[in-house]
Amino acid sequence: MGIKSFQGARKQQQNTVPATALKVRDYMSTNLITFKPEQTVQEVVESLIKYKISGGPVVNDRQELVGIISEGDCLKQLSESRYYNMPLEHDNVEKRMARDVETIDGNMDVFDAANKFLNSKRRRFPIVENGKLVGQISQKDILKAALELKGENWNSTTKG
Repeated sequence: MGIKSFQGARKQQQNTVPATALKVRDYMSTNLITFKPEQTVQEVVESLIKYKISGGPVVNDRQELVGIISEGDCLKQLSESRYYNMPLEHDNVEKRMARDVETIDGNMDVFDAANKFLNSKRRRFPIVENGKLVGQISQKDILKAALELKGENWNSTTKG
């Protein structure tokens, strides 16, 4: 005697997620607070506090990404300025920023971007197109994308 199924007829699973993958460019921030290399670290600290951000891209006059400055960079300068008794306003962003900036492609899938965040321990990645800064993606932006997919088949976004 054969085995009977008590589950009933199975419905055809519908793929409600669009066939196109979720792209970084769809979730990146484009209205960025940026800094200039000649700005003082004190100005950066004031902006970080005022806008409740943890860092930002540093761009030149042509909107080309030249670095990133973070709270940690500012804290380091603050600590050294106290140790050497040097006022904050005598140091500029260019001396303190990280120059070797890892960027992310705006066409990258958000789940690939999530893996990049996990592997790099970074909080944000700038997006550069044709040499110009066009946006930034943060871990929070990736979480927002994931929330939009709640209850959906996550695998379906990476295939097709």
